[in-house]
Amino acid sequence: MVTLQFVPYSEISGLSSVGRIRLLLNIAKENKIVLLQGRLKKEEEAELIQATMEEINKEFKGIELAVIDPSAARSGGFIGFKESLVNGLLGNRSGMTIIGPASVVKEIKKNPKKIELLTKEKRNGKNGKNSKNSKRRK
Repeated sequence: MVTLQFVPYSEISGLSSVGRIRLLLNIAKENKIVLLQGRLKKEEEAELIQATMEEINKEFKGIELAVIDPSAARSGGFIGFKESLVNGLLGNRSGMTIIGPASVVKEIKKNPKKIELLTKEKRNGKNGKNSKNSKRRK
């Protein structure tokens, strides 16, 4: 089973950079895929990746990260200026950030019209076979 957890921007807006990173990383470490409204600052994305690398072990294999920003495709002008001003005052709420644990997320593919999140199949039992396929003993 795959669990998605939506995190509204308002939930992280009052946190420090370290607090934001800790919150998001802790959710990913619970094997949940985070759907964050908006995006982190570039420095915070780099710090998140660095913090993840420091915490990799047998149980936690790291994260997959993707940012979808529809406003990046728009041109400048007054609309671009207005979005920049709003983002500067309220935080970058446009777009979405997806963070998933590497043990669950195989790959995140993005293109302008859709996003594909490919998950890994959970395997049980010996030899990596699903329990449904294993032979029963009588």
